[in-house]
Amino acid sequence: MTNEFNDPRPLYVRATEQAAALIKTVRPEDLARPTPCSEFDVRGLLGHVVGGTRRIAVVGEGGDGLAVDPSTDGVADDGWAAAYDEVRARALRAWESDERMASTVRVPWGEVPGHAALSGYVMEIVTHTWDLAEALGHPGELDPELAEFSLANARRVLPDSRPRDAATPFAARTGAPEGAGVYEELAAWLGRTPLSRA
Repeated sequence: MTNEFNDPRPLYVRATEQAAALIKTVRPEDLARPTPCSEFDVRGLLGHVVGGTRRIAVVGEGGDGLAVDPSTDGVADDGWAAAYDEVRARALRAWESDERMASTVRVPWGEVPGHAALSGYVMEIVTHTWDLAEALGHPGELDPELAEFSLANARRVLPDSRPRDAATPFAARTGAPEGAGVYEELAAWLGRTPLSRA
């Protein structure tokens, strides 16, 4: 069953491990820092990541992703790493079944096969990990293979011909500078600008 498409699960595992490692470096004094995702500071971005991961866990468990309350009220300033680890483990368990890969699931952008939904969430967590790395001043190196997968997915599901409006959670594509790395290309495709160039 899984040989009919590129199985995103191994990449999702790696992407969540990368995110978890970076989230562990966040200090309470970092939470008010701006991020390239203009509607979020670091605290808001972490809330969005934890809430979004809870949503894809529920989807993997067979539930309705749109019925999930993504709010993260009650997470202490020093509790984000633990909150993400908990929901990440739930999501990984929820997507272990090969059957879930081919079954139709409901996510904010529509009803799609499970593998397409999880591929979208690989793109999401990889992009938000870059947002967080930018906000923290680029601590450590990010896995380029994860960004390559995410950029290919972004180009497929968000081509230039598709409107970027209120129904699309990404802004219009910006230009990546010549010689940009794959993470910066991904960020530009999704309408972001590195904080150093903002």
